[in-house]
Amino acid sequence: MSTNLSTGSGRSGRSGPEIIAIANQKGGVGKTTTTINLATALAAAQKRVLLVDMDPQGNATTGLGRGNESDYSIYELIMGEAEIREVIVDSVIPGLSLIPSTIDLAGAELELVNEDHRTYRLRKAFRHPIIQEFDFVLIDCPPSLGLLTLNSLVAANSVFVPLQCEYFALEGLSMLLKTIETVRANFNPTLLMEGIVLTMFDKRNNLSSQVEDDVREHLGDKVYTTIIPRNVRISEAPSHGKPVLLYDVNCVGSKAYISLAAEILKRRRAYTQMVKV
Repeated sequence: MSTNLSTGSGRSGRSGPEIIAIANQKGGVGKTTTTINLATALAAAQKRVLLVDMDPQGNATTGLGRGNESDYSIYELIMGEAEIREVIVDSVIPGLSLIPSTIDLAGAELELVNEDHRTYRLRKAFRHPIIQEFDFVLIDCPPSLGLLTLNSLVAANSVFVPLQCEYFALEGLSMLLKTIETVRANFNPTLLMEGIVLTMFDKRNNLSSQVEDDVREHLGDKVYTTIIPRNVRISEAPSHGKPVLLYDVNCVGSKAYISLAAEILKRRRAYTQMVKV
């Protein structure tokens, strides 16, 4: 497995928010769940967070209790039919805003295929001054490596990968790392690997531990110490239109996402101090 990607470690002199694409082309790995709950935990840590739902399924939108009540969505934004200030909506969580998604987004890849600068639509939208109001922008990518994910990677500063603890995890990860390398070479040379978080970990299953050992052996400190466990409360929360941190803040799933947010913030503080020295 190629692992020559630089590890994300802060702004590197950039101004504005940290823009993180949360991506994995394999479905069912906890990507959207991680996006929602990480965004909530960061907002609870007094950070101003914008969650961008780039998945036509719109699960991040409904997972934050939003429906189709908005006049505009991410579709209108990347098609140039609305500005970013028109598509941002509030969530029930203080400090957490959302750009919602609808099923209209499913047709965007076909509509954009012959358009100029089609891979830069989201990056262009992020040039609006309103983006400077946020500390973090988390982009929930679709479970594919198509044009929507490509737009997300081109707009992002770094990539965060939720990785399910199962047999084929490393195989799928290798493909994603190659895609990130391609994006760096052709579209976004400053794109960094933010990190990898292991999800759906079952301590009763030896396979979970084996996958953890393999991933840490191959990728070292790119893998976060925090592990997201299998937890029924995490699974129940979306049906109530809530992050698990609102649904049951005391469950092990909530505690894991709080720990993950703390670990991310700690890495950034360490980098900032290193740069100052």
